[in-house]
Amino acid sequence: MMRPGNELPEAFLCKVPVDFRKGIQGLAVLVEAELTLDPFSERLFVFTNRRRDAVKILYWERNGFCLWQKKLERERFKWPNDLDSAVVTLTGQQLNWLLDGYDICRMTPHKALKYKSLL
Repeated sequence: MMRPGNELPEAFLCKVPVDFRKGIQGLAVLVEAELTLDPFSERLFVFTNRRRDAVKILYWERNGFCLWQKKLERERFKWPNDLDSAVVTLTGQQLNWLLDGYDICRMTPHKALKYKSLL
C-alpha cells in the first residue's frame, strides 16, 4: 500500500477544489503560481475535486514529479474550509486521517466498504 508516512513533517492542502483533468504539469504550475509554494520542495501537495470524492497528491521525488490519486465510491472527503488562507498545513498523521475518511476537525470516519467484485 502506498501511503504517506505518519512522520511526514508537513503536507500542504489546497482548500479550493481543482479541475481533476489537470495532470502533473497543471498541478505543479498551480502550486507555484496560485499557492505561491515551491513544487520542488519534496513536500506533499494535496488537492480535491469539486465533488470532494477524489484526492490527488503531487510531490517531487529527487528527479521527477509523482502523482497519487484516491477516488471514493460513496462518501466525500471532509475538507477543512474554515480558515482564511488558501492552503492548510497538515502533519503526516492528519493527512492519513483525511485519506481514511476522518473529518479531521471532528475525528469521525467514513464507513468501511467491503466489495467482492466489480461485475
